[in-house]
Amino acid sequence: MNAAVMRKLATGLIPHPNELDRKRIERALSSRKRYRFVSPNVRPVRGGYLIESPCCSRNIDKDGGLIDVALIHYDMVSGMWKLFRMNHAHGIWEFYSIYLRLTSAIEDLNTDPERLFWQ
Repeated sequence: MNAAVMRKLATGLIPHPNELDRKRIERALSSRKRYRFVSPNVRPVRGGYLIESPCCSRNIDKDGGLIDVALIHYDMVSGMWKLFRMNHAHGIWEFYSIYLRLTSAIEDLNTDPERLFWQ
């Protein structure tokens, strides 16, 4: 384990979630390509951020209720970001990709060419 991680663990400082990055994600989602007419929520969860949104397509929730879109998790050991998508058919989170920077994860979430996140 690297020295920076050891210091964080020793002092009890957990870098994520934090309000600054939560707001950064929230702001960045305004440039997404899909579901432009709804306002997604970015909630802090242990080690990262949960993105949920009303289901305007009615593909997942026929009543248009709040659905899980993505989970962004920070791995303190590697210093990398992991992006997960919700497999609604099975009700499980599926690993999508790993990133050096949070902005790269958000960019993939925003473009979503295969419609894996914004369904």
